[in-house]
Amino acid sequence: MSQSSLNGKVAIVTASTDGIGLATAQALGMRGAHVVVSSRCQANVDKAVALLRTHNIQVTGTTCNVGKGEDREKLIQMTLDQCGGIDILVSNAAVKSSFGNILDSTEDDWDKVLSLNVKSAFLLTKLVVPHMEKRGGGNIVFVSSLAAYQPIQGLGPYCVSKTALLGLTRVLAPELAQSNIRVNCVAPGLIKTRSSSALWENEAIMDEFKKQLSIKRIGQVEEIGGVVAFLCSEEASYITGETIMASGGMGCRL
Repeated sequence: MSQSSLNGKVAIVTASTDGIGLATAQALGMRGAHVVVSSRCQANVDKAVALLRTHNIQVTGTTCNVGKGEDREKLIQMTLDQCGGIDILVSNAAVKSSFGNILDSTEDDWDKVLSLNVKSAFLLTKLVVPHMEKRGGGNIVFVSSLAAYQPIQGLGPYCVSKTALLGLTRVLAPELAQSNIRVNCVAPGLIKTRSSSALWENEAIMDEFKKQLSIKRIGQVEEIGGVVAFLCSEEASYITGETIMASGGMGCRL
């Protein structure tokens, strides 16, 4: 993929000051996109912006809680004001449910998880589509999880929400294709992030996990960022409505 393949493009990446989100912002920026990063904490935004600028990436940062309508609208308007348009949306923000048996989950658990992981992803899409249409098209990528296919015991509502993103991708893709907007999804397996440290720092858990992997190691955030960048490039111009599983081969065993 050309290192200038996204020159002139403007990319919003939510929850992008750490982990997969930050790696995705870096991958898009290294290919020429002006990236807009966000999270709920200003200090984290400032740190991510400073890091990306060391790679000569055009970057703008702002605080945003994607679960709040006013924050979503502020994110879009700031992007338009400072970058002039929107070509790419990567919806990465997510929250996990309380750990436990699914029948012990509460209505509040479901409201929290589905609202942030699914509803806000759709509402952000609804906000960006008119601006992508003005640019002649665009790309939307939802970050799901291997848990959409292989549920993680104790995280039932979270797994259901990640499965819902597969459906959202398939529903939106044919409707938005007429506007030259492609919609795809990425389903990472176990990736080395701060939020998954309880798993990869435990040698016994990792030994069991590796038995299910074809590639016998944990994934790196850069490997997911690269998949997203590909999906947003012209090299993926014939791909829409699809979910790419990046799981080290665990998908072969489902």
